[in-house]
Amino acid sequence: MSSSPGGLVIGSRGSRLALIQARWVRDRLREAHPGLEVAVEEISTKGDRILDTPLAKIGDKGLFTKELETALLEGRIDVAVHSAKDMPTVLPEGLVLGAFTEREDVHDAFVGGGGSGGAGSLADLAPEARVGSSSLRRRSQLLALRPDLELTDIRGNVETRLRKIDEQGLAGTVLAVAGLRRLGRSDIVSFIFGFDEMLPAVGQGALAVEARAGDERVAALVTPLDHRPTALAVRAERALMRRLEGGCQVPIGAHGELAGGELRLRAFVGSLDGRLCVRDAASGAAEDPERLGGELASRLLERGAARILETVRGVDAGPRPQVT
Repeated sequence: MSSSPGGLVIGSRGSRLALIQARWVRDRLREAHPGLEVAVEEISTKGDRILDTPLAKIGDKGLFTKELETALLEGRIDVAVHSAKDMPTVLPEGLVLGAFTEREDVHDAFVGGGGSGGAGSLADLAPEARVGSSSLRRRSQLLALRPDLELTDIRGNVETRLRKIDEQGLAGTVLAVAGLRRLGRSDIVSFIFGFDEMLPAVGQGALAVEARAGDERVAALVTPLDHRPTALAVRAERALMRRLEGGCQVPIGAHGELAGGELRLRAFVGSLDGRLCVRDAASGAAEDPERLGGELASRLLERGAARILETVRGVDAGPRPQVT
């Protein structure tokens, strides 16, 4: 399918969650523009095809976006819908983020298996319990709280991860509340982490609508989907990530929130084993989220995050940019 001058073609990954998100955007566009023809085209990404390797070892920041962005640049689709947490902080030339949709719940949740299904907190897990997660951010924060835990890599969609919990005899795993809610699976949550325990990924819970730069027709169509409080918060988080030069291969968490006209941002940088970590927070003018993100990142680097990041990148075989 190619993009149409009169309608709109949305590009999406083919996973169940990605399609639910893309169809949600499609429905909002139809509501905002009655009569607009909107189609969804499935596009397979590298991250969808490589399921037996931990994300941190693949070493590609565009795992879930590159093929969609290629389709955009080639004009095969008009917009791409991404989970904002999957978006690299630097976009390919010729592409822009046209909208951030209103955020779902940004927290992470523990999903227990076997006898851990009734756990009410991390403290309820047995000593040396085995927990599955491929996210370095989650692993670092889990080990900072419970250094006795045994962490093992598991990837895949929610159903695949639930199956792996049972097959491997794990105590459970950690998943985003937003994804579970969109899938209608909030029922499997054992407990939800507070921000003092686990900060989410940059952009977690928000959808990013990516388009071609200079495409005024598409920009006008997607603008009604942009949620200002979400956009400001995510822009601050992405600026912090960009300053730290991190990605899915680095244990970094952040959460921005607009409150009373002021933007508040908190962040975490940790070592792979959770033994070293830096947490900090800052507030600033909502009109300049990038400045707030950059300033908090600089403070984190000064307080020890630079050394932590150097150590993380040194022990991982994947290519690492230098912190400047």
